[in-house]
Amino acid sequence: MTKATPHQIDIYVGKRLRSRRLVLGLSQEKLGDHLGITFQQIQKYEKGTNRISASKLQAAAGVLGVPVTYFFQDQQVPAADLQAVDEIGAFLLSRDGVTLNRAFTSIKSKKVRQTLITLTKALADADDPNIRIDDVELHSPSLR
Repeated sequence: MTKATPHQIDIYVGKRLRSRRLVLGLSQEKLGDHLGITFQQIQKYEKGTNRISASKLQAAAGVLGVPVTYFFQDQQVPAADLQAVDEIGAFLLSRDGVTLNRAFTSIKSKKVRQTLITLTKALADADDPNIRIDDVELHSPSLR
């Protein structure tokens, strides 16, 4: 590890900080205000560029409504799964991912959620140049 390269744990903790902040709909500025630091410092924490101190991590956990252990969960991901986890994680941390996740989880009906999943899979298949949209069969009775 060189001095310019952030440590993997700092990057992981930063991703968890960002993820929770986005789920709660907090801006970097708002979180910084709660912690008595600038939004630029929050950016550095989230990227892993700067290490977050134990006291700031505990304060952030309080503001974000999670235990400190939240920032260290799921550390033992097999190397083969890291790329898939990174791609999914990147999407979930994007504005679209957060918006989609909030909207989807607000749907109370399990049947409607399952129908949406079926529709989304069909739309993804429709993007495949080898599959014609007319050939895609939706298996949900409510979509027929």
